[in-house]
Amino acid sequence: MLKKNIKLLTISEVAKKFNLKNPKTKKLSTHTLRFWETKFKKLKPTIISGGRRYYSEKEIEIVRMIIFLLKDQGLTINGAIKILNQNPKELDDTKSLSIKGNYYKKKIKLKTIQLLKKIKKLKN
Repeated sequence: MLKKNIKLLTISEVAKKFNLKNPKTKKLSTHTLRFWETKFKKLKPTIISGGRRYYSEKEIEIVRMIIFLLKDQGLTINGAIKILNQNPKELDDTKSLSIKGNYYKKKIKLKTIQLLKKIKKLKN
């Protein structure tokens, strides 16, 4: 059965969504995403003719987690790879569990803020 309404974003749209810009030129850094594809094996966008990359919600979530691990948690690429590659059933490293927990707490907090803003708009 085919899934309907699967939203795919181009590599430029994903770079824009996460504000991945070169600090000097202020231009979008799509090369950062292509580099991460070589390092993070779970990040596999759909590549169609002409080499165009399209990211599904699953890949976008992986990008979000990579950014969280690298930027917010200050991990190295190798550290982020280890955390992303861990199977949650086998996760015995409490630090890794804590990092993933912090990621999901932050995500829930942002969703809550968005919902509260929408409720406030509806009340007005």
